[in-house]
Amino acid sequence: MRLENKVAVITGAANGLGLESVRVFLREGAKVAMVDYDEETGRKRAEELQAEGKDVEFFQVNVADRKSVDQMVEQVIDRFSKIDILINNAGITKDGFLTKLAVEDFQRVIDVNLTGVFHCTQAVVPHLIDQGQGRIINTSSVSGVYGNIGQTNYAAAKAAVVGMTKTWAKELARKNITVNAVAPGFIETNMVAAVPEKVINQVKSTIPLQRLGKPSDIAHAYLYLASDEANYVNGTVLHVDGGIMM
Repeated sequence: MRLENKVAVITGAANGLGLESVRVFLREGAKVAMVDYDEETGRKRAEELQAEGKDVEFFQVNVADRKSVDQMVEQVIDRFSKIDILINNAGITKDGFLTKLAVEDFQRVIDVNLTGVFHCTQAVVPHLIDQGQGRIINTSSVSGVYGNIGQTNYAAAKAAVVGMTKTWAKELARKNITVNAVAPGFIETNMVAAVPEKVINQVKSTIPLQRLGKPSDIAHAYLYLASDEANYVNGTVLHVDGGIMM
């Protein structure tokens, strides 16, 4: 197993990409701290996995609130004794054209998708430094690379995540901590399911593989970057998008 006895913190873990990543990491031998704002769903999913004999625990957190994040990290250390891997997967969308985008919706997406990544990483890094190793994997998006109509806030946050990833990769490498990002394309999640079918068909026509990706595609990208196979990968952005960025 590729992550045997590793402890992974995965944010946005109650649904979608995060939940699939939890399942993949558990299958590979990791112990997982499931982190999400949605307490009801998160606890239910964790209990289901615990019933299967998996070493997993749910922690309710608002990643935009630093006190909440700090408390979560302390609880994870108390429960698992260490943290080896941080997956900054939590994210939301509140789309709108520039001329109609509410300031509150702009700020909320920045708070979760960008500031939340900063909060979680800064809270976890001291523990990784103390143990002399660690992996940080951030979630960007193709929207952060080429922009997307109606996503001023989301694209800005995801572009900034790339900048933070590369900065932290340079700062933390000497501590034996690698920092990388995954940039998903259009994946079959609840977020994408809310998009009209006509728009989805138009999107598919622009993807060389002519289809949407699956949550497992992203989960296995996280797995690779968290595994020993990626020991010499640092500061990279792994595009998992069916070729749309070619």
